Amino acid sequence: MEQDLRTFVSVVERGSFTSAADDVGLTPSAVSKSVARLEDRLGVRMFHRTTRKLSLTPEGNQFYIRAKDIVSAIKEAEEEISTSRLPKGVLRINCLTGFALHELAKFLPEFMEQNPGINVELGITDRVVDLLDESVDVAIRSGTITNQSLIARKFATFERRLYAAPSYLKKRGTPQTPSDLANHDCIVLATRPPRTWTFLINGEKVEQTVSGRIVVNNIEAALRIAIDGGGITQFPEFVARSMVARSALEHGSLVPVLEDYHADAEIPLYAVYPPGRYRSLKIRAFIDFLVGKFSC
Repeated sequence: MEQDLRTFVSVVERGSFTSAADDVGLTPSAVSKSVARLEDRLGVRMFHRTTRKLSLTPEGNQFYIRAKDIVSAIKEAEEEISTSRLPKGVLRINCLTGFALHELAKFLPEFMEQNPGINVELGITDRVVDLLDESVDVAIRSGTITNQSLIARKFATFERRLYAAPSYLKKRGTPQTPSDLANHDCIVLATRPPRTWTFLINGEKVEQTVSGRIVVNNIEAALRIAIDGGGITQFPEFVARSMVARSALEHGSLVPVLEDYHADAEIPLYAVYPPGRYRSLKIRAFIDFLVGKFSC
């Protein structure tokens, strides 16, 4: 029964019998038979099967929601009683684009060397994903964590700053105070509602509503658009240290805006995971690595 559950969960998450076969170490034929046994035992069909697509039936989806938690709990229990006590298995990470490209990516080889039993699947997006629905072990997020059902461990802080191209400022003028942004085109992230930027004015945080004709869901795109004169944008210091941003700042094709106002001072970065997952050695190893490397 346990092997059938593992196989079923793998088929759902991998999207095909063939991919699941590689994951669980069986042949595609054995995977198909395993799913068939499960369907016979439960008396329902788990999948709609066509030559081009495999999708869950309503009963299959309901069963998957419970089965993936059971399989995850079994894996954690196995890790906890393992004689080697070494973290192992596939670690599925979801990470913000800017942090993934400019910070996490350069440290991942070190993490892998320290943990030879772990394989990493890194998903990069500025979209807030559902960790359970998308089978993510741990996500890296910034700012306020609104989902109170998740555990959040702060491991770093950073600041966001404002930047624009001289060509844009020559055409539209340079804002002198945060309130001036109401009359400017601001390149905002669709993934960070509401569309307000925070500033420190006389030691107090002030929210300034911003708007513009360009809304993007990727911070790298916002950077490129700003360099080409599309408006004023805001990005964290680790993006400012990237090769593209650093070159633009050095050559004067991108300049800081409103430097006298520290935007979003001390924005936290969190490692976020579902309750109970910290017992997993692979998740614990990754979070401890982040804390040790970035140490807020």
